[in-house]
Amino acid sequence: MIYVLFNTLAGNKNLEQETEALHDFLDGEIVKKDIQSIDYKTFLAPLTKEDTIVLCGGDGTLNHFANDTDGIDIACEVLYYPSGSGNDFAHDIGIEPHGKPVSVKQYLQNLPTVEVKGKTYRFLNNVGFGIDGYCCEVGDQCKAKSDKAVNYTAIAIKGLLFHYKPTTATVVIDGETYTYKKVWLAPTMKGRYYGGGMIATPAQD
Repeated sequence: MIYVLFNTLAGNKNLEQETEALHDFLDGEIVKKDIQSIDYKTFLAPLTKEDTIVLCGGDGTLNHFANDTDGIDIACEVLYYPSGSGNDFAHDIGIEPHGKPVSVKQYLQNLPTVEVKGKTYRFLNNVGFGIDGYCCEVGDQCKAKSDKAVNYTAIAIKGLLFHYKPTTATVVIDGETYTYKKVWLAPTMKGRYYGGGMIATPAQD
């Protein structure tokens, strides 16, 4: 059985329709599931190596899956069909959006973590603190109020000029502590890309 998991909150919110294109790549019986309604312990328990999961979405969908399945053994293959709005992870591993799904199971192993307000999260691409997080927060507020496309450039410019206030950041790297004043960005990168295609760490593997 092939299980196509999609996130109705990802990308342009038309992913259920976009998954129809997967029929061109997949040979077998397909079951579609919205990840918003999945209990992964229950869902994954009966699956075997004969089954396949296809994650359909963007970076957020991948990160949700990585965290929601943390500590759960996944017996089947996990493929990725990038169809989100940013697709930074897809750029990082060299695959095109809406192309043939590729295996990502290896990338879900031994992920770095971040602790926020006492809770630990795994991440594939990066964790960013600063104006990028501010832009995402304001963008989410805009999405909740309107179906119009979010203009992140305008949000960033207004943040730079008026709304976002840089802060002092203490960073610990290899046991050494550094303090910086008026910090606008503090990204921690596992991959090379973030923010919809910006190459923050070109030499990263």
